[in-house]
Amino acid sequence: MSLSETELMLRGYGLTTAELYYRMPDFRNVLNSFIWQDYDLAPDHPRLFKFIEFWQETIEGPLHSVSFTHRKRISSGEWRNVVGEFRLN
Repeated sequence: MSLSETELMLRGYGLTTAELYYRMPDFRNVLNSFIWQDYDLAPDHPRLFKFIEFWQETIEGPLHSVSFTHRKRISSGEWRNVVGEFRLN
């Protein structure tokens, strides 16, 4: 069973966005880019490196460079359970 985004964030995951630049298989002088996003654990980034390994083994376009950023959106100390609702009208 996969976890929801909130459950992942409470377990320490953050949103990792990577931009991969790769060479076109038929035109080696042409660079193209691919954006990848997933929830991952910093500083090791196991999901990002697993995707890079998959790319190198499966995709014909060789990687030129990879740049990425990681944003931990919430932590367990920032989570609070709100019970109640205000209605207007």
